[in-house]
Amino acid sequence: MGEWQHGIFGCFDNIGLCIFTYIVPCYTFGKTAEALGDDCLLCGLALFVPLLNIYALVTTRGKVRENKGIEGGLIGDLLMICCCGICSLVQEAQEMSVSTPLGAGESIARS
Repeated sequence: MGEWQHGIFGCFDNIGLCIFTYIVPCYTFGKTAEALGDDCLLCGLALFVPLLNIYALVTTRGKVRENKGIEGGLIGDLLMICCCGICSLVQEAQEMSVSTPLGAGESIARS
């Protein structure tokens, strides 16, 4: 099984994406879901509905793990989302190579 390319606090590897996700998390979540084949708009709007937001976040994180062959489970995903929500969104977006509009997602870790 594989591992995450970026750790949970690897959000600072891509500071533009980190800041953008902090301000507009629904966009980053929607784009990550779109990269997995789901509807960007519906997933982004799901973040505004209590309980549905948790279900959508856990489901999408599971799909990212499955897509990339990363070990983990439902409980770990739920804890990660509840304790480090923004960092987990950035981690998933980086895994799926999601960028922000206007190039705000450029990585500072590149050499």
